[in-house]
Amino acid sequence: MRTGPGIRKAATAVLALGLSAALAACSDGGDGGGSSGDGAGHKGAPKLSVSGAYVSRPPMDDMAAGYLTVRNTGGGADELTSVTTPLASEVTLHSTQGTRMKQVSSLDVPANGRLELTSGGDHLMLTNLTHRPKVGEKVNFTLHFATSAPIEIKVPVEPTTYRPKD
Repeated sequence: MRTGPGIRKAATAVLALGLSAALAACSDGGDGGGSSGDGAGHKGAPKLSVSGAYVSRPPMDDMAAGYLTVRNTGGGADELTSVTTPLASEVTLHSTQGTRMKQVSSLDVPANGRLELTSGGDHLMLTNLTHRPKVGEKVNFTLHFATSAPIEIKVPVEPTTYRPKD
């Protein structure tokens, strides 16, 4: 089987693109912080921070909901792929469109934008809780992303009826 120069050129371009992407993913400065904000690094890299996180005190012993905002001031998009916490054996990501809620494998964090997890919108579902958390308790969360380093946060438990002021 012969390959012409066009096939070889296309294969070389695909290989170069793949290597560039792999190198870009590995070049966050090595500190694992993912949000140094020092301006160094690549223009297309995400720069993530988390704010407004809370867990509503669950009305039941086995399930709770979590909310937060992930801000991305970088030029590259990312995805929230999972969340872990000692409070629950499983945390699932849920997307809400209209009145329909469905579990998803990831949620987009757009470049120069934000992912908002809110009551009545996209949110986290914590299931198989180790205990029913009390208002004022702090819960550790680790947010995992497709390209950025994990982010660890302490999340307060708020009353069931709590709504952020924004």
